[in-house]
Amino acid sequence: MDPAAPYLTGHTSASPSSQLLGLVSGIVHAIGWVPTYWWVVALTGVAVWAASEALVRRLARKASAERMALELVPSRHFEPGLEEIFRRGVQLARASTSMPWWAPRRSKAVQIRLRADGSSPLRYRIEGPAGGERLLSITPFGPDVTVTRARPTVDKPRDHVVRAEFLLRGKPTAPLREVPLNPDPLQPLIDAVSDLRAELGDLAEIRLDVQRAPKWALRARRVQLMGHARRAERREAQRAARWVRQDATGIEDSWTWQLQQLVAGKQGRGGAGRRLVMPPVPRRVDPQEALGKLAEDNHLVRVQLLVMCASNTSGRAEARLAQLQAALDVFGGGSRWAMRGRNLGPWRFGADRWPSRRGFERRWKLGHCQPPRANWVRLEELTGLLKPPTVHCRLPLLASDLPTFEHGDPSLLLQGIYRAPDGRRRLIATYANETLFEVGVGKAGGGKTERALAQAIGWAHAGGGLMFVDPHRDSWPRALPFLAHDHLMQRIALIDLNAAGPAPQLSCWNPIGMHQGQAAHEVVEATADAYASVLGWDDATAPRALTILTACLAVLVAVNTAACQAGRPQDQATVFHMRPLLTDPVFRAAALTAIEERLDEETRSWWRTVFPTLPTDAFAVVLNPIARLAANPVTRVFLGQGAGVYNIRAAMDSRMIVWVCPGGNGPTDRLITALLARDLLRAVRSRRDTPEDQRVPFRPYFDELITLTGAAPETIASMFEDFRKYKVHVHGMTQLLARLPTSVRLSLVQNASTLASTAGSQSAVSAITAEWGESPSPDVVADLDRFEHYMSMTVHGRRIGPVRITGPHLDDVFADYTRPGQARALEHAARATAGSAPLNQLTERAAQQLARVSDFLTQHITTTIPAAREKKGYQ
Repeated sequence: MDPAAPYLTGHTSASPSSQLLGLVSGIVHAIGWVPTYWWVVALTGVAVWAASEALVRRLARKASAERMALELVPSRHFEPGLEEIFRRGVQLARASTSMPWWAPRRSKAVQIRLRADGSSPLRYRIEGPAGGERLLSITPFGPDVTVTRARPTVDKPRDHVVRAEFLLRGKPTAPLREVPLNPDPLQPLIDAVSDLRAELGDLAEIRLDVQRAPKWALRARRVQLMGHARRAERREAQRAARWVRQDATGIEDSWTWQLQQLVAGKQGRGGAGRRLVMPPVPRRVDPQEALGKLAEDNHLVRVQLLVMCASNTSGRAEARLAQLQAALDVFGGGSRWAMRGRNLGPWRFGADRWPSRRGFERRWKLGHCQPPRANWVRLEELTGLLKPPTVHCRLPLLASDLPTFEHGDPSLLLQGIYRAPDGRRRLIATYANETLFEVGVGKAGGGKTERALAQAIGWAHAGGGLMFVDPHRDSWPRALPFLAHDHLMQRIALIDLNAAGPAPQLSCWNPIGMHQGQAAHEVVEATADAYASVLGWDDATAPRALTILTACLAVLVAVNTAACQAGRPQDQATVFHMRPLLTDPVFRAAALTAIEERLDEETRSWWRTVFPTLPTDAFAVVLNPIARLAANPVTRVFLGQGAGVYNIRAAMDSRMIVWVCPGGNGPTDRLITALLARDLLRAVRSRRDTPEDQRVPFRPYFDELITLTGAAPETIASMFEDFRKYKVHVHGMTQLLARLPTSVRLSLVQNASTLASTAGSQSAVSAITAEWGESPSPDVVADLDRFEHYMSMTVHGRRIGPVRITGPHLDDVFADYTRPGQARALEHAARATAGSAPLNQLTERAAQQLARVSDFLTQHITTTIPAAREKKGYQ
């Protein structure tokens, strides 16, 4: 037998009790070993935790490398409803799980980034898993929000940076405050960054990470809250029981109680008279009441709120963080956003200091979401942050929105003074190539003309050409000292028909003159249309008058063409020669004979066959306005010269500064204005002969549009419709938009790049506020102070405003440009450039013009016509 057999047999046949005893002995031995060698257990636990954390971080970093970013740009009229915002929140929560199975939970989140760095008031971006891009690209907001793939943001290092993490404080089951959508819940955040200055390196960014709630964590949190609620209820019951016993003891020891017992004969019965006190029983804890917003699983998420502010100027980043903290207080209700950390005297230990800073930087850089355990919210609580700024949000104007005006820059057009939220004032401008047409409305003295003058003076000093039409002439003496510079004097021409002073001087213009190279048919059409516009003629009401006028103009223009070709432009006919053409047979015969070869067959036939059949009184309707012009000495000399100096086409092409003061708004003045307006339209349209890239920009300014459009409504309307093609941009000012002809008003509002309104009656300004969607309302605009404007402008192809602007005052904005000592020299130079001469001298020359034209026709008939006929074989 094997000697070891008894031992083996005894070992295998051990009783269960001995085995249990051995197991207990081993456990006791192990428990005794742990206190002795605790450091081995601790090191093992730390090693396991470190290894698992390193693996999780590596996987999370790999998952974060596959994230994508979308930028959401809302339209001006973006106004979502609560349901649309809620659906967006559901999309975000669902997209947060669009990660590979191996991705750690900290990488499964969608991040909302609100960023302000000076390029825009607040940029709204969504960052999340690449797998959720298709889900996030199509939003429930519809076409009111443009979603584009965003580029990575690269920030330059700033000198001063502060960081903060926010967690929910207060009752853990209570919701945040329900913030209404009007005004926009983002308004406090935008106000907090409204005074941000990009030139100082200011930067503010808020990142809200949204993560679907894990079931196990939610259950653990509920167990914790229910346990806390039960303990609180037991403590409350115990406290109530103590107070009940104390109250009962106090009553029994009172004199009143003892006296009642004595009277009732219950004294001395061994305390039988004592009342039985029943302590209150703890009430059952209601889960709905104890768990609050955590009672339901649906639409419950965890959030992480991180904030970073930076600047190159000391103190600005800290102040910005304090502003954002105050802005987040708006969302406070039963719970509120509070900055994580502790204050110790002047120091704060939080995300900016060890040991929290390293974790903050990692989460900030990689987009990891590791929220505090208290940060449980329902999607309804995040309504204000789940969408971009809406129509109810008041956005500040940044330098990137409206450029700052710089004197002498030809690419900028001065608009006014903007006061930033922090009180800083700056001159703002629009880009000249985008400011096609402007409309200014408001009561007299409100600052319309002052703003237009400031803009025109700035444009002139930058080298631009312009035409300022002012029927009342008040603008010329106001602008005179600011234009009195040597480099401008040769470019300024004054056309003044007011004939003020003891020795008035006037310029001259021949609307039908051909010495400036105009096309004959364009001159005839422009002049006839001007007359018809003022007199109300059309083909239905005055066909014969139009026919007679057009035939006369065709003859006179042909006469002038012949005079210019003969080298005698001073002998051209004027509009006043229509009278002798119609009533003087000798002059008419000479004119028709002299230019017979220049007239088309239809015109010659009309003069031969139709004209002799017309009664004499048929000419009265045509000659009446001519007689009225001739009766006024100013208009007589202005239009009565053979070769006038005024040439608006040449002024446009040479960047001239032309000031035109027609002199009033009577019938005669309206006819002059109509002729000037129609000639401007003809001259601008004639620029079709110049390649587009060679057309020089030109800006006509029309003060008192009511007066000007009363003379030529269709002409002014055509300007606002056609001039953009030829780089001529009209600026119009009027007191009442409603008093303008319908065609002009519609063209103005339709094509205006800039709409501005000063104070006025509500009915007057409502036409402008209606274009702004009644924001601001007419009563707000009507209550503006003097020189205050509400304006909408076009910058980079989009509308800015309406925003409140202070109109520029010449004495402030152009204080360094004023030259009052050279004002007299400028006026003399401006009149000389316009070819002005004394009134009596021009009157004498106009009186002799008919004789000069007749002499030219006689000489032309006796010399040129026979020679031409002989050359053609008509002998």
